[in-house]
Amino acid sequence: MWAISLSAFFSDSGYQAVWAGFPLFLVLELHQPVWEFGLASALAYGGGTLFAWAGALLGDRFGHRKVAIGGNALIPLLSLSALWANPALAIGLLCAGWWARNLRTPSRRVMLVEAAPDEADRNAVFGFLHALDVGGGALAGVYVLIAVVEHVAFSWIFLGSVLPLAAATFSLTRCTTGRAVQRHQETSVLGQDEPVRQRLPGALPLLVASALFGFTYYSVGFPVLTTAQAGGDRAFGIGAFLLFNAVSATTGYVVGPRLGAGIAERFRALGALGYLFAVVGAVLLAIGEVEHLTVAVLLAGVAALGFSLGVVTTVEPALMSALRPGRQAGRAFGALSAARSAGLFLGNLIMGLLYGRGADWAYGYAAIMGIAATIVVLGAIPAARQADGRVRRQAGLAPDDG
Repeated sequence: MWAISLSAFFSDSGYQAVWAGFPLFLVLELHQPVWEFGLASALAYGGGTLFAWAGALLGDRFGHRKVAIGGNALIPLLSLSALWANPALAIGLLCAGWWARNLRTPSRRVMLVEAAPDEADRNAVFGFLHALDVGGGALAGVYVLIAVVEHVAFSWIFLGSVLPLAAATFSLTRCTTGRAVQRHQETSVLGQDEPVRQRLPGALPLLVASALFGFTYYSVGFPVLTTAQAGGDRAFGIGAFLLFNAVSATTGYVVGPRLGAGIAERFRALGALGYLFAVVGAVLLAIGEVEHLTVAVLLAGVAALGFSLGVVTTVEPALMSALRPGRQAGRAFGALSAARSAGLFLGNLIMGLLYGRGADWAYGYAAIMGIAATIVVLGAIPAARQADGRVRRQAGLAPDDG
């Protein structure tokens, strides 16, 4: 668990530095329209749909450890995106590195589940992973903030991300979970051999809600641009990025383990504390922009988005590991990543187009989609209660009754 979480910390310390600076590099330095950043985010996240699913299949076939290490080793491609003042090449390299990141994400989650066989501990485990993951992003924000204040070129800022990314890959090589196994070998959530796995109700609503949340979980680059332009200084934008990651990391570590172990409890927390807080953040950003309020209002919206992400990133994988345990987990995590990426593809594309009309239009759209995701996941609570009942009756050991 430590090796995987430290790998997440170093990974975010690297690639989040690129994501923090990329909207400023593309829009303010290369003078490209905001919709191009929306397109870049859409291509990166949307293409990640295919790579996440492919990574899950490859992990099941060849071993998740190999796929996680190989994908992580290719992420530094995005560190090269500012070497040339060419928008198309910059976007292409950003996407290539991000796709490699998506390739390894389902496998890394499977490795973490194998490291924590007790399903009741999953909230704490995924919360700890998220805390170090996004904590690395916060560190990246500090790094980029200092570099921007000191007027360091973006090409050097991005190249600096190669070192922590290399450390992340090395950390993954220290893991012993995720090795290829024979297909007849199965392990239940309680760590006991089982020939057939149960399929609990609730996975489909979770995937639908995750996709809808993807429509509202736009790149943090948009709030970075909004805050930088409202404050009249790039440093305000990087400060917003730093705040977003700091709040998200703290939420994963502090709130995650306290969200309850029951499936219905997790669905409730995902809707009321996860998706709904994304709506609050989008509304604050929209109001702050249209009413020309202080930067503090925009930062409050950014903090709400960070809290939302901390809850969602902790609860979603913990839920999926309970609904699709054992060898089903690889493809289930692939489907979860693909659903989110599909939403992010259209969400960021629409955000970029609406942002040209007005930032309030973009954030207003995000709030509406966040409400839809909340309704879907809260509506799935009856199915989640059925899943809890089956777990209590069968103790996770009975064969699937179809």
